[in-house]
Amino acid sequence: MIATIVDPLRAEWGQVLSTAERQKAEGRNDAAVKSVQAFHDRLCETRVLDPACGTGNFLYVSLELMKRLEGEVLEALADLGGQEALTGLESHTVDPHQFLGMELNPRAAAIAELVLWIGHLQWHFRTKGAAPSEPILRAFKNIQCMDAVLEWDGYPLPQVKDGVEVYPNPRRPDWPKADYIVGNPPFIGGKDIRARMGSAYAEALWKVHKHMNDSADFVMYWWDRSAEILLRKGSGLKRFGFVTTNSISQVFQRRVIEPYLNAKKPLSLVMAVPDHPWTKVTRDSAAVRIAMTVAEAGKHDGLLMEVTAEEGVETDSPVILFEEKGGKINSDLTVGVDLGAASPLTASEGLSSRGMSLHGSGFIVSPEEAEHLGLGRRAGLDQHIRVYRNGRDLMDRPRGVMVIDLFGLDADEVRARFPEVYQHLSMTVRKAREDQFAKVPTKDAESYAKSWWIFGKPRQELRAALVSLPRYIATVETAKHRVFQFLDGSILPDNMLVAIGIDDGFLLGVLSSRCHTSWALRAGGWLGMGNDPRYSKSRCFDPFPFPATTDEQKAAIGAIAEELDAHRKRVLKAHPHLTLTGLYNVLERLKAGTKPDDLDARERRIFDDGLVLILKELHERLDAAVADAYGWPIDLPEEEVLARLVALNKERAKEEKRGLVRWLRPDYQIPRFGSEKEKARQLEADLGGAAEPAKPGAKPAFPVGDAEQTAFVLNVLVESAGALNAADIAARFKQGQKVRPAVASVLTSLYRIGLISTADGGKTFAWRRAA
Repeated sequence: MIATIVDPLRAEWGQVLSTAERQKAEGRNDAAVKSVQAFHDRLCETRVLDPACGTGNFLYVSLELMKRLEGEVLEALADLGGQEALTGLESHTVDPHQFLGMELNPRAAAIAELVLWIGHLQWHFRTKGAAPSEPILRAFKNIQCMDAVLEWDGYPLPQVKDGVEVYPNPRRPDWPKADYIVGNPPFIGGKDIRARMGSAYAEALWKVHKHMNDSADFVMYWWDRSAEILLRKGSGLKRFGFVTTNSISQVFQRRVIEPYLNAKKPLSLVMAVPDHPWTKVTRDSAAVRIAMTVAEAGKHDGLLMEVTAEEGVETDSPVILFEEKGGKINSDLTVGVDLGAASPLTASEGLSSRGMSLHGSGFIVSPEEAEHLGLGRRAGLDQHIRVYRNGRDLMDRPRGVMVIDLFGLDADEVRARFPEVYQHLSMTVRKAREDQFAKVPTKDAESYAKSWWIFGKPRQELRAALVSLPRYIATVETAKHRVFQFLDGSILPDNMLVAIGIDDGFLLGVLSSRCHTSWALRAGGWLGMGNDPRYSKSRCFDPFPFPATTDEQKAAIGAIAEELDAHRKRVLKAHPHLTLTGLYNVLERLKAGTKPDDLDARERRIFDDGLVLILKELHERLDAAVADAYGWPIDLPEEEVLARLVALNKERAKEEKRGLVRWLRPDYQIPRFGSEKEKARQLEADLGGAAEPAKPGAKPAFPVGDAEQTAFVLNVLVESAGALNAADIAARFKQGQKVRPAVASVLTSLYRIGLISTADGGKTFAWRRAA
């Protein structure tokens, strides 16, 4: 409230007081009185709106702060004109009629109005020593019981047609006119709106806010409406400020903010706290971190306040320390280089994704349970019960669990081939999904219930990227330390992992370097109660410009990365008490200047057994090698590194518009995403042929390498409108039916891992579209 309401009012009051002092000094006392009275008049007409006011806490505090300012104004009037200047001011004062609220809950709305009157009367008794004149209470009706973001014909009750709720003629409600808007709207994530608010409400909400992305958090609908009002000519709104979760800096929320910051007539963030603990003072229990943003129309620098220390957040007297930075505040709530301006690069397309989202704990089994379900006895089951890893498995110690992955099979196939698995999932997953659909009948819940034996999100595109790789790169989506490592291709990644379909040590090295980890920390933001950095593939991986290297530089970076990955795996295997988190905790201590002899006993054991000094040296060598590949000094400040990466991103985006794409994995990406010219060149390169253009209509040659064969057969199926058999596909290549056995072998492997399907017992196959 201070930054949103009090700061601009006090700035105005400072100017008025200065003017009055000059007028008084020049003997124009009457003019000085009028100046102060005019400000008091404006103060008494200043309106504050909380469009999600609850029981009125924000409005109460706003009233308290404005009454304090009013006390200073009245004191100045008394100094200028004595008590004569204060005559009649009891009825002309800051009071509850100026504090407007919108609240869905009728009980909370009634309490909010009462809270405002209690606050007003308490102030009057403290300053006047007696009750105000009659009538003491007035029915201002300044708290409206209503939904702030949606109304419809027949509001507040939805209509019911054929047993289903509907919201006829949905629309955005009008908001009361105000000078300032403050609030703490509901903390509901975009992915939870349908489940929490109901499917019909969610559909109506999205229909009337078509400019919003469906993944935006619920609070962003308040932010968006306030921003629209702020920029509307004649609205009278001067500033707005909201408390939100700290996910406001994530990509789907930034998509709401960015258009307003970049508009021809923009608004600016004049104050922001990107990450703050949710203290006992603010709410007794909420496992979230919060952010605060204050916006004003026009181009302005702002004050960014970053928490540097916090103590006693569970007490009534928390201590929060801040570091303040001034400048233009970006949509990701940073000052300085705007990583939010970086655009995704085609060079990274199709390689990265979050892992599997199970939507059913019954898919996870122990090795013993897997054996009981037929692993080792049922032919082919080893293709469908696989080692499984989540974030804790990677950063702590593996749980040793497996997962039942039946993607590519229909229910009849599962029952016939793996009856024990069928019964197990029927008992542990099927009923839960059907119950969920009955409770919340959304399209997703219906799809999950119908395909109950398959993961909710089987990540088909990721499977395609991993199919021919012996290993791939993975990182934990939300973790204290940004660590990249190779996982064996047989391991299935969890939803909390970001998997990257690359087995190249060079790319692992660049991702593990300071250049990329600094970029990821700034671009990805933070998430969760632990305030851990989050790795968003759309903001961290897709826009990141990898260096253009010589063969020698690429080999050097790859060799260091391989040594780094092997070193970590070796010490973890040798010492069961070690974890990656523990290793990197000690590494960060060393980077901060702590000497090995100053580590405590537990840290020193990790240092000794984990050979952390070697870990540190490997990272330093990697940072130097990657900086050399970019052609940059190793000691560049982080802000300069980020600025250069953003500039390089813009250069690469321009190159790609001209047709030059620096593919990270051309053998896989070009057949799927490249131009026809690139596909022809890549095929010639795979075959070692001359670099002459293919004749129009000429059939391509079938590749020699296994990985290339898989990619080309899969690409044929992707581009085909219907099912094909091995002979159909072989006929599309120059060698014709000579390669039919190889094509058949590829089809078999693609079917086994669920990337393609068959409806006729294996005679023909089709690309399995994304679920």
